[in-house]
Amino acid sequence: MRLDEAESEADIDVSWEDQQKINNFSKMNARSGDLDEKLEGLKKELEYLEDLDTELELADEDEPIRCRIGDAFIQLPLDQCRQRVEAERDKLAGEVGTLRDEAEALRGRMDDLKAALYARFGKSINLEK
Repeated sequence: MRLDEAESEADIDVSWEDQQKINNFSKMNARSGDLDEKLEGLKKELEYLEDLDTELELADEDEPIRCRIGDAFIQLPLDQCRQRVEAERDKLAGEVGTLRDEAEALRGRMDDLKAALYARFGKSINLEK
């Protein structure tokens, strides 16, 4: 009886619509991986900026601070440098939030596709990373 079940699972016809669902899931899975990588990079950069802000709190207010702008370093007063760091940190936090929301929405669509494909194909399809 097991052989018949295995044979019937192997003989499932894949329609054009099913193939489109599988392709869409594959694209979403690749996009999800890209988003995760980008999100990790932004989180790390945000952590660096928070560390920099902590270091700037300990700096002497009378001495100018070397701030990087593009590829060059210029000397700015401490308060201007802190404003730049804070603005950059706020910008990155917004980007992290946007990417996180996009990743969650993508995973929701992937879960819907995964449920539909597993309902159609059962154990004969593997949709895990």
